[in-house]
Amino acid sequence: MSGLWAGGGSYQAWVDHLETWAAGTTTTAGSASALPDLPVERLPADAWQRLYVRIGDAVSRRFQSWADGLVTALAAAPDEFSAGRALAQAREGLREIRATVSHPGLPEEVREKLLASVDAQIRRLQGEIDAQTDAAAPGSSAPSWAEARRRTVRDNRLTRVLDEAPAAVAQRPAADWSYDPATTRRRVILD
Repeated sequence: MSGLWAGGGSYQAWVDHLETWAAGTTTTAGSASALPDLPVERLPADAWQRLYVRIGDAVSRRFQSWADGLVTALAAAPDEFSAGRALAQAREGLREIRATVSHPGLPEEVREKLLASVDAQIRRLQGEIDAQTDAAAPGSSAPSWAEARRRTVRDNRLTRVLDEAPAAVAQRPAADWSYDPATTRRRVILD
Protein backbone atom coordinates (compact mmCIF):
# COMPACT_ATOMS: atom_id res chain seq x y z
CA MET A 1 0.00 0.00 0.00
CA SER A 2 1.32 3.43 -0.88
CA GLY A 3 1.55 6.37 1.49
CA LEU A 4 -1.10 8.14 -0.57
CA TRP A 5 -3.86 7.66 1.99
CA ALA A 6 -1.77 8.14 5.14
CA GLY A 7 -2.96 11.35 6.77
CA GLY A 8 -5.31 12.01 3.90
CA GLY A 9 -2.64 12.29 1.23
CA SER A 10 -2.82 14.33 -1.94
CA TYR A 11 -6.56 13.88 -2.36
CA GLN A 12 -7.29 15.22 1.12
CA ALA A 13 -4.94 18.17 0.62
CA TRP A 14 -6.91 19.14 -2.48
CA VAL A 15 -10.27 18.63 -0.77
CA ASP A 16 -9.23 20.79 2.18
CA HIS A 17 -7.94 23.52 -0.10
CA LEU A 18 -11.08 23.49 -2.25
CA GLU A 19 -13.29 23.79 0.81
CA THR A 20 -11.47 26.82 2.22
CA TRP A 21 -11.08 28.37 -1.23
CA ALA A 22 -14.80 28.00 -2.01
CA ALA A 23 -15.61 29.70 1.29
CA GLY A 24 -13.38 32.62 0.27
CA THR A 25 -10.91 32.17 3.12
CA THR A 26 -7.87 31.58 0.94
CA THR A 27 -6.53 32.88 -2.33
CA THR A 28 -4.93 31.06 -5.22
CA ALA A 29 -1.57 32.66 -4.65
CA GLY A 30 -1.57 31.44 -1.05
CA SER A 31 -1.94 27.79 -0.23
CA ALA A 32 -2.50 26.63 -3.82
CA SER A 33 1.22 26.77 -4.51
CA ALA A 34 1.77 24.06 -1.88
CA LEU A 35 -0.79 21.66 -3.35
CA PRO A 36 0.62 18.30 -4.44
CA ASP A 37 0.50 16.95 -7.96
CA LEU A 38 -2.33 14.56 -8.74
CA PRO A 39 -1.23 12.31 -11.60
CA VAL A 40 -4.08 10.27 -13.08
CA GLU A 41 -2.58 6.97 -11.98
CA ARG A 42 -2.34 7.97 -8.30
CA LEU A 43 -6.10 7.97 -7.72
CA PRO A 44 -8.71 5.37 -8.60
CA ALA A 45 -11.47 6.37 -11.02
CA ASP A 46 -14.08 6.80 -8.28
CA ALA A 47 -11.78 9.17 -6.37
CA TRP A 48 -11.38 11.25 -9.53
CA GLN A 49 -15.14 11.40 -9.91
CA ARG A 50 -15.50 12.62 -6.32
CA LEU A 51 -12.76 15.19 -6.89
CA TYR A 52 -14.48 16.46 -10.07
CA VAL A 53 -17.67 16.94 -8.09
CA ARG A 54 -15.80 18.76 -5.33
CA ILE A 55 -14.00 21.02 -7.81
CA GLY A 56 -17.28 21.78 -9.58
CA ASP A 57 -18.99 22.57 -6.29
CA ALA A 58 -16.10 24.79 -5.15
CA VAL A 59 -16.05 26.68 -8.45
CA SER A 60 -19.84 27.15 -8.33
CA ARG A 61 -19.71 28.48 -4.78
CA ARG A 62 -16.81 30.79 -5.61
CA PHE A 63 -18.58 32.07 -8.75
CA GLN A 64 -21.74 32.73 -6.72
CA SER A 65 -19.96 34.73 -4.04
CA TRP A 66 -18.03 36.57 -6.76
CA ALA A 67 -21.27 37.41 -8.60
CA ASP A 68 -22.97 38.54 -5.39
CA GLY A 69 -20.05 40.87 -4.68
CA LEU A 70 -20.11 42.28 -8.20
CA VAL A 71 -23.85 42.94 -8.10
CA THR A 72 -23.51 44.67 -4.72
CA ALA A 73 -20.57 46.80 -5.92
CA LEU A 74 -22.32 47.83 -9.13
CA ALA A 75 -25.53 48.68 -7.27
CA ALA A 76 -23.59 50.84 -4.81
CA ALA A 77 -21.53 52.60 -7.49
CA PRO A 78 -22.42 56.30 -7.37
CA ASP A 79 -20.84 57.03 -10.75
CA GLU A 80 -19.37 55.36 -13.81
CA PHE A 81 -15.82 55.53 -12.46
CA SER A 82 -16.89 53.47 -9.46
CA ALA A 83 -18.77 51.03 -11.71
CA GLY A 84 -15.69 50.64 -13.89
CA ARG A 85 -13.53 50.05 -10.84
CA ALA A 86 -15.97 47.39 -9.61
CA LEU A 87 -15.77 45.59 -12.96
CA ALA A 88 -11.97 45.84 -13.04
CA GLN A 89 -11.71 44.49 -9.50
CA ALA A 90 -14.14 41.70 -10.37
CA ARG A 91 -11.68 40.45 -12.97
CA GLU A 92 -9.27 39.62 -10.15
CA GLY A 93 -11.77 37.12 -8.75
CA LEU A 94 -12.14 35.55 -12.18
CA ARG A 95 -8.37 35.28 -12.47
CA GLU A 96 -8.28 33.34 -9.21
CA ILE A 97 -10.99 30.97 -10.38
CA ARG A 98 -9.17 30.35 -13.67
CA ALA A 99 -5.86 29.83 -11.85
CA THR A 100 -7.38 27.27 -9.50
CA VAL A 101 -8.97 25.14 -12.21
CA SER A 102 -5.78 25.23 -14.27
CA HIS A 103 -3.46 24.38 -11.37
CA PRO A 104 -0.36 22.53 -12.66
CA GLY A 105 -0.92 19.79 -10.08
CA LEU A 106 -3.98 18.58 -11.96
CA PRO A 107 -3.61 16.36 -15.03
CA GLU A 108 -3.52 18.32 -18.30
CA GLU A 109 -6.78 16.83 -19.60
CA VAL A 110 -8.58 17.80 -16.39
CA ARG A 111 -7.15 21.33 -16.48
CA GLU A 112 -8.21 21.84 -20.09
CA LYS A 113 -11.79 20.68 -19.46
CA LEU A 114 -12.20 22.74 -16.29
CA LEU A 115 -10.69 25.86 -17.85
CA ALA A 116 -12.89 25.54 -20.94
CA SER A 117 -15.95 25.27 -18.69
CA VAL A 118 -14.97 28.31 -16.60
CA ASP A 119 -14.14 30.36 -19.71
CA ALA A 120 -17.52 29.52 -21.21
CA GLN A 121 -19.20 30.67 -18.02
CA ILE A 122 -17.25 33.95 -18.08
CA ARG A 123 -18.36 34.55 -21.68
CA ARG A 124 -21.95 33.81 -20.68
CA LEU A 125 -21.74 36.22 -17.73
CA GLN A 126 -20.37 38.97 -19.95
CA GLY A 127 -23.18 38.32 -22.41
CA GLU A 128 -25.74 38.63 -19.61
CA ILE A 129 -24.24 41.92 -18.43
CA ASP A 130 -24.29 43.25 -22.00
CA ALA A 131 -27.90 42.15 -22.47
CA GLN A 132 -29.02 43.69 -19.18
CA THR A 133 -27.27 46.96 -20.00
CA ASP A 134 -28.89 47.06 -23.46
CA ALA A 135 -32.31 46.15 -22.04
CA ALA A 136 -32.15 48.97 -19.49
CA ALA A 137 -31.23 51.60 -22.09
CA PRO A 138 -34.53 51.97 -24.02
CA GLY A 139 -36.64 52.42 -20.91
CA SER A 140 -34.16 54.62 -19.13
CA SER A 141 -35.35 58.05 -18.07
CA ALA A 142 -31.76 59.26 -18.48
CA PRO A 143 -30.42 58.24 -21.91
CA SER A 144 -27.04 59.77 -21.15
CA TRP A 145 -26.72 57.50 -18.09
CA ALA A 146 -27.59 54.44 -20.19
CA GLU A 147 -24.98 55.32 -22.80
CA ALA A 148 -22.38 55.99 -20.11
CA ARG A 149 -23.11 52.59 -18.53
CA ARG A 150 -22.78 50.88 -21.91
CA ARG A 151 -19.40 52.53 -22.37
CA THR A 152 -18.31 51.51 -18.86
CA VAL A 153 -19.28 47.89 -19.48
CA ARG A 154 -17.63 47.88 -22.91
CA ASP A 155 -14.38 49.40 -21.59
CA ASN A 156 -14.19 47.07 -18.57
CA ARG A 157 -15.15 43.72 -20.07
CA LEU A 158 -14.83 40.70 -17.80
CA THR A 159 -13.72 38.63 -20.79
CA ARG A 160 -10.34 40.38 -20.77
CA VAL A 161 -9.16 37.69 -18.37
CA LEU A 162 -9.54 35.11 -21.15
CA ASP A 163 -6.53 36.63 -22.93
CA GLU A 164 -4.31 36.06 -19.88
CA ALA A 165 -2.43 32.94 -18.88
CA PRO A 166 -4.15 31.55 -15.75
CA ALA A 167 -0.85 30.50 -14.18
CA ALA A 168 0.35 34.12 -14.13
CA VAL A 169 -2.02 34.88 -11.23
CA ALA A 170 0.00 32.83 -8.77
CA GLN A 171 3.15 34.84 -9.50
CA ARG A 172 1.50 38.27 -9.25
CA PRO A 173 1.25 40.18 -6.00
CA ALA A 174 -2.27 40.71 -4.73
CA ALA A 175 -3.94 43.84 -6.04
CA ASP A 176 -3.98 46.70 -3.57
CA TRP A 177 -6.94 48.95 -4.22
CA SER A 178 -6.57 51.01 -1.10
CA TYR A 179 -6.13 54.75 -1.37
CA ASP A 180 -3.90 56.72 0.93
CA PRO A 181 -4.55 60.44 0.52
CA ALA A 182 -1.31 61.25 2.35
CA THR A 183 0.72 59.92 -0.58
CA THR A 184 -0.79 62.40 -3.03
CA ARG A 185 -0.69 65.61 -1.05
CA ARG A 186 -0.14 68.84 -2.86
CA ARG A 187 1.24 71.97 -1.39
CA VAL A 188 -1.13 74.89 -1.56
CA ILE A 189 0.34 78.36 -1.22
CA LEU A 190 -2.06 81.00 -0.03
CA ASP A 191 -1.24 84.61 -0.81
